[in-house]
Amino acid sequence: MPELKAIDATEAAKELIRDLKKEHGDLIFHQSGGCCDGSSPMCLKEGTMIIGDADVKLGEIEGVPFYMHRRQYEYWKHTSLTLDVVEGIGGMFSVEGPRGVRFHIRSEPIDSTESS
Repeated sequence: MPELKAIDATEAAKELIRDLKKEHGDLIFHQSGGCCDGSSPMCLKEGTMIIGDADVKLGEIEGVPFYMHRRQYEYWKHTSLTLDVVEGIGGMFSVEGPRGVRFHIRSEPIDSTESS
């Protein structure tokens, strides 16, 4: 399973992750790209989801690994992704749900003329 450095986070997202780690212990992020996920990744207790060959590790945020299903990654691999927090209800298994907020992905196209 390849690991990329393709995800960043706002300070609000990092702060929420730190709080959630204190409450729930080790966590993972996963974004499947299924019909209902849109731009809301799931933040889950580590061990509650099997990560497999179809998942790409985009990196870690505050020590929490962030995975995306390979098919979803194919759509977004030419964008810069930032994890943020917005008000609202997220996925029903995502641990931030009871707080009235949800994680949200913001994407910006990568300028192909920029140098690496």
